[in-house]
Amino acid sequence: MRDTPRPQGTVGDIRPGPPQLRPGRALAHTTGASGSGSPHRSDGRPPQTPRGARRSDPFGRPGTTPPVPGRPTFFSLLALPVLGVVVFALITWQVVADGPLVRLDERLSGALVLPDRASELLADLGNVPVAVPVLAAAAGYAAWRARATGTDRWWRPAVAAAALMALVPAVVVPVKELVGRPGTPAVPPGTGYFPSGHTATAAVAYGCAALLLLPWLRRAAARRTALLLCAALNLGVGFGLVRRGYHWPLDVLASWCLGAVLLSLFAWWVSRSSRRTSAGTPTRRTGPS
Repeated sequence: MRDTPRPQGTVGDIRPGPPQLRPGRALAHTTGASGSGSPHRSDGRPPQTPRGARRSDPFGRPGTTPPVPGRPTFFSLLALPVLGVVVFALITWQVVADGPLVRLDERLSGALVLPDRASELLADLGNVPVAVPVLAAAAGYAAWRARATGTDRWWRPAVAAAALMALVPAVVVPVKELVGRPGTPAVPPGTGYFPSGHTATAAVAYGCAALLLLPWLRRAAARRTALLLCAALNLGVGFGLVRRGYHWPLDVLASWCLGAVLLSLFAWWVSRSSRRTSAGTPTRRTGPS
C-alpha cells in the first residue's frame, strides 16, 4: 500500500517562512483578536515588556511601576496618625481636666517607680547626644548608598529625617508650656513634664533611622531585626523614664502618639518622593547598545 503523499503547497506559494495560521484552529487568548496575528495577545501588544522599557524601583533596580502591593500609600498610613492624634487629644484632655485617667496614672506610677542604675541608663537613651548621632549615622549611610546607585535626589530622605528631628522640640515645648503638668515626687518641683521630650526624641530618632535603613537591608531577617531593635529601644526609654520617676506613664504614652504621627507622615512622604523619582528617572543600561 502506498503512503498518501502530504500536500506540499501550491506552485505560487514559494516564499519560505513559518506556517501561517489556519482558520478554525483553536488558539489561546484569541477571543476578539481579529487580524491581530498573535496567538498570545488579543490587542496586538508584544507578549512581554522589553527590559529597557521597564521603570525602576525607588533605588534604580528594574521593577514594576507604582502602585504595587506592599508599598505604603497615603490611605494605608492614614489610620496610624489619626489614631495617634485621637489618643493624644484624649490624654491631653484628661491631664488638663485632672480626670480619672490621671488618678489611675498616678497610682500606676507609684507602683512602678523604683530608681536604679539600669533604669537611668535606659532613660539616657532618649537624650539628644545619644539618639541624634544614631539618626545621623543611619541618614549618612542611606544617602551614601542612594548616591552610589545613581538615585535621583538621593539626599531627600536624609534631609527629611533631619527636618523631622528638628520639628520635635517645636511641637513638644509649646505643649509642655500650655499643659504645665507637674512632675512625679521623684523629681524636683516644677511643671512642664507633659509630654515627655526624651520619649519623643527617641521615637523620631530611632524610628527614622530604621525607616532609612530598611530599603538597604536585603534579607527579611535583617529588616525584622531593625524594626524589633527600634521598638526595643523605644520601649526601654519609656520604661526607664517611668521606672526612674522622671515622667508619669501618660507623659510617655502621649509622646509615643506624637512619634507615631510624625513617623507615619515621614514614611508616607519618603515613599511618595521615591515613586516620583522612580517614574521620572530612566533606568541605566548595563549591556552593550
